Amino acid sequence: MSVLAQPVLVADIGGTNARFALAETGADTPLLEGSIREYPVADFPSLGDAAGHYLQELGAEASRGVFAVAGRVDGDEARITNHPWVISRSRTAAMLGFSELHLINDFAAQAMAISLLQPRDVVQIGGAHWTPRKAGAAANYGVIGPGTGLGVGGLVIRRNRCYPLETEGGHVSFPPGTPEEIRILEILSETFGRVSNERLICGPGLVNIHRAVCEMAGFDPGQLQPADVTARAAQADPQAMRAVDLFCAIFGAIAGDLVLIQGAWDGVFLTGGLVPRMLESLQHSGFRQRFEHKGRFSSIMGRVPSLAVIHPNPGLLGAAAYAVDAECDATGAVA
Repeated sequence: MSVLAQPVLVADIGGTNARFALAETGADTPLLEGSIREYPVADFPSLGDAAGHYLQELGAEASRGVFAVAGRVDGDEARITNHPWVISRSRTAAMLGFSELHLINDFAAQAMAISLLQPRDVVQIGGAHWTPRKAGAAANYGVIGPGTGLGVGGLVIRRNRCYPLETEGGHVSFPPGTPEEIRILEILSETFGRVSNERLICGPGLVNIHRAVCEMAGFDPGQLQPADVTARAAQADPQAMRAVDLFCAIFGAIAGDLVLIQGAWDGVFLTGGLVPRMLESLQHSGFRQRFEHKGRFSSIMGRVPSLAVIHPNPGLLGAAAYAVDAECDATGAVA
């Protein structure tokens, strides 16, 4: 079997779990769903050990890989946030006997996944419709995802080639849009000094918003986790319900700002761990109103789709898309 005929090993590596799968770069749907496995990263001393275990368990062979990691990739090395693994691309490739291994940031993978998403993989938020890009068409998409932090990126497609944009947009300064949000900014500034978007739009950010709402109501809610806030909201606790509403509205405002900054007129994809869990809240909140409420650009924003990603493994899907694009680059073929 030729090197290019072999499946590519793809991975999505977080601080807690490592997900692996195989991808066939010549297939219409390259990610092989039946090949997906997940392991606790604490069970293995290194990424190479985890990947080797996966290949042995499946009885599979691979000589190429694309590994998306939840941390900064700096040349040959990547560090996983909230986990002691330090990954060397060259050492990992040698350990696995790979001729080619790409390390990419997890949000580069989230952006690349857009090129393979189908209507069944997303839920439309608001009235603007989206259809997958036609072959050969140029496109500019934004991607934003609240989880442990707030990831922000984009995907530019030109001449059927995909160019993921890695940014630190989650650390842009928070812009309050109402008097209530100005007061929240003041409260959070007392704790954090400078307040970024990530201080509000992520799991801990929901807790920060709730604490500020409770402070304005005159009481201390105690130490809570994000799941505690959403659980209280489901039980009609007024401060928790207000915190969720504010979270969704601010999220919408920030996602709309991303369109203006990046020129992502073809759509914004909402990903990250919180989106599926807060999907109903996003659909019935001020998200879309604040997304569109951009002054002289409001009418244009009304035509920009905002889509919640519900694909179960967008990181693996994006790694597979990156493998397809890398193969096209290597062979000179048109994707």
